[in-house]
Amino acid sequence: MSDPSVTRLVYGRGDFDARLDQLLAWETVSDTSVNQVVDGVLADVRRRGDDAVVEYTNRFDRLSAADMAALEMGPERLQQALDGLSNEQRQALETAAQRVRSYHEHQLQQSWQYTEADGTMLGQQVTPMDRVGIYVPGGKASYPSSVLMNAIPAKVAGVSEIIMVVPTPDGEINELVMAAACLAGVDRVFCVGGAQAVAALAYGTETVPRVDKIVGPGNIYVATAKRAVFGLVGIDMIAGPSEILVVCDGQTDPDWVAMDLFSQAEHDEDAQSILICPNAAYLDAVSASIAKLLPTMERREIIAKSLNDRAALIEVADLDQAVELVNRIAPEHLELSVEDPDALLPKIRHAGAIFMGRYTAEALGDYCAGPNHVLPTSGTARFSSPLGVYDFQKRSSLIRFSADGASELGKTASVLARGEGLTAHARSAEYRIKPE
Repeated sequence: MSDPSVTRLVYGRGDFDARLDQLLAWETVSDTSVNQVVDGVLADVRRRGDDAVVEYTNRFDRLSAADMAALEMGPERLQQALDGLSNEQRQALETAAQRVRSYHEHQLQQSWQYTEADGTMLGQQVTPMDRVGIYVPGGKASYPSSVLMNAIPAKVAGVSEIIMVVPTPDGEINELVMAAACLAGVDRVFCVGGAQAVAALAYGTETVPRVDKIVGPGNIYVATAKRAVFGLVGIDMIAGPSEILVVCDGQTDPDWVAMDLFSQAEHDEDAQSILICPNAAYLDAVSASIAKLLPTMERREIIAKSLNDRAALIEVADLDQAVELVNRIAPEHLELSVEDPDALLPKIRHAGAIFMGRYTAEALGDYCAGPNHVLPTSGTARFSSPLGVYDFQKRSSLIRFSADGASELGKTASVLARGEGLTAHARSAEYRIKPE
């Protein structure tokens, strides 16, 4: 295997802007053929319910399930998975779950109200969603951490019922995923994936209850299906490939930084790893570390292609210029591998998660730091936030006018309503105005 050819750029030099834009470009819109397949599956599941879900699951995952009952994992089976873990695995899973729960408890929003001088009460009532669906990738690409990150915030929010769907191609069940579902308090688990799983959650079937929101990552068919049902149900986001951007002052061990770049590149060939540094010699050192360490990686072919196609080592004049690039890129994961990350933090406007200091590897955030690892990708950190408890809570406005308040503010409403030509609005308010 030849060494990957990682793109080297110098900020502001030559066609830097065009080359960076090309590297960052990621089109999440599905092609026509994917849309056609997904539309067909959604319509079929909506029409035939369980029968369609079983049929597609048997076809795509090479199973022979007779009915939906054969595809559901009961609570006893989930408990069996948890009890069957090694002590080391169970302790790690429980530690991660505890830390994720503790962090998200700080996000819990409460209802509030206040009363004005005339007795008018205004406020906000915060309530959890009734039922949410969690999509978890299955088979060999299984992520128990995703179960914790999606289910625990929903539980903290007070969601009454959590339905998990997870494909099991060729009948391959990941025990860690099932154990995580048990630990996180998932209520029902169906061994179903793909667009048919999204359809079942969005429309409901004879067996799968309809949910209010669907969260969790999946392949292009899953993402396309989530986009198609949005509006009927809520969704978390349409996620692109994983990303990491490391800002380094040139003092961190280059092997550490190379491995941090690998940690995202090994997800898939489309993942993106970028290093920004004001020291050209340090970028050379990281390049050498990449060449040295890559042959030791189990997923080296995936890493190599990711680095070849989408990675970059960028030289800047100083750390201020690095921050300028950070805000332009708006990365999913940002590592501030510098001596004083607190000095840079106030200048960072766009990033999904910020890992501060040389010892804070992004991988810790993926599993057990506590904050959610479901993060905005592809520059959407400019307007999106990590998944959290607030994504599973709804807010209702509270309004109660006193007689005096309705009379006085009714005059204002009357003027505005008549200005809009809405006479019924005006008269409705005017009925509450006290006679002079």
